Amino acid sequence: MSKYLQKAIKAKRNYLIGKLIQVGIYKKGDQHLYELTLTELEQEFEAINESSVEV
Repeated sequence: MSKYLQKAIKAKRNYLIGKLIQVGIYKKGDQHLYELTLTELEQEFEAINESSVEV
């Protein structure tokens, strides 16, 4: 995987983790946010947006 792609993925993960923490989400089940994949973080973020919580 290219260095730029890895950097972009890391940046997006950090962004999503920060937004989820802002709305009070620190874990999903028994996993901390930093343990989730990018896809899992995106799904959690979308679920929050769909429930109309201000992010």
